Amino acid sequence: MKTFLRNNGLSITFFLLFIATLFGQIIFGFEEHNKELIDEGSSAISLFPYLTSGHFVQSTFENWESEFLQMALFVVLTIFLQQKGSSESKDFDKEEEVDREPSPNRKDAPWPVKKGGFILAIYKHSLTIILFLLFFISFILHFCGSLKDENEQLSLKGLPLETASDYIGDSRFWFESFQNWQSEFLSVFAIIMLSIYFRQIGSSQSKPVDAPHMETGE
Repeated sequence: MKTFLRNNGLSITFFLLFIATLFGQIIFGFEEHNKELIDEGSSAISLFPYLTSGHFVQSTFENWESEFLQMALFVVLTIFLQQKGSSESKDFDKEEEVDREPSPNRKDAPWPVKKGGFILAIYKHSLTIILFLLFFISFILHFCGSLKDENEQLSLKGLPLETASDYIGDSRFWFESFQNWQSEFLSVFAIIMLSIYFRQIGSSQSKPVDAPHMETGE
């Protein structure tokens, strides 16, 4: 168990933080949604119906969507683009380990590398593929949740409901997306630029403390 925790401490910690904050979102989102329902003259709902409500689905997946989009674009753009001095950038003036062709003879190479062919071609881009796939799934779920929440609110007011084809162009849906996307892109810009001039000893995301500002990469 000690070895498992040591080897997986980073992922376990972030997963537990995810569970804790998701639980917090559910509790306070449930309370906030019921306040809104009561204000509209409707009855409060119980917890389980809330978990399938548009309010919860929309608020959850609009955030997941932006996270996966940010990570997918960061993975792709760091292939071709450089930021001189950043620990988050490749140094194009020297060979990088990530650019070498995979060898099936390498010890403990993953099975797709040993398989070769089409399987290897997919595996070479599998991180980008899975991140964009998670983005599209989250985007669709965000859209469905947002549409459901919009129609729940319209129903309370006795107004005509929106169709999916109409709602895809609705300003509310795109406002929800762009307000999250811009914050994710800002955070990536911040870590790229701040890592040029600032350090954190011991972190894999920082350059060595004594590294020159214009030294690129970790």
